[in-house]
Amino acid sequence: MKSILPVVALLALAACSPQPADKKTEAPAAAAPTATAPKPPKADIPAGDYTLDKHHATLVFRVDHLGFSHYTAAFADFDAKLHFDQNNAAASTLEATINPKSLTLPAPPEGFLAELTGPQWLNATTYPAITFKSTKVETTGPDTGKVTGDLTLHGVTKPVTLDVTYNGGYAGHPMDPHARVGFSAKGSFKRSDFGMAFGVPAPGTTMGVGDEVQVTIEAEFSGPALATAPAAPAEPPKS
Repeated sequence: MKSILPVVALLALAACSPQPADKKTEAPAAAAPTATAPKPPKADIPAGDYTLDKHHATLVFRVDHLGFSHYTAAFADFDAKLHFDQNNAAASTLEATINPKSLTLPAPPEGFLAELTGPQWLNATTYPAITFKSTKVETTGPDTGKVTGDLTLHGVTKPVTLDVTYNGGYAGHPMDPHARVGFSAKGSFKRSDFGMAFGVPAPGTTMGVGDEVQVTIEAEFSGPALATAPAAPAEPPKS
């Protein structure tokens, strides 16, 4: 709004200034359309095997709480392996493993963490791992796609689809002589489908913990070494 005020003021002054009686005011010529700058080409990212950079990865989930808020928690211990091909998404694969005992909560009441990892919820002692293995990768746009895979949770395996945004990457850098790629992903599933229906609200109410689990993932992966990476310094001669 502020940017248009000077233009309005100039137009008002022009309207109040005296004009010759025999001279018509010509309408200003329309501005030529501004050409959209082309996007820079994507970096040439090598295809190959990539490992999760755990320093730059988060796995967060949300569930409805009584209809008043979306309770948000995370897992701190997880790993993933990615076979990535920027030019052939269908050839890419992803496998991930989560330690359910690494559940982290915001200011949990005493005993609450143990309750959630216990038999009524995650049952982490009986089921010590949550896994995801992709079965299909497809593109939906220049930098977006869907990754469908088998999620094994609470001893039950069912398909889940993640909406993924490819944030880009590079083939290597002097400070990091390996390829690197980054992604943002979102997905959801019903926990009751995986045998965790405890606390799900009765139909028509919100008194409980929602059945739908919303998942948000941010992840960077490190890949093949840069072809021109500097050689490791030679060890000094032993005396």
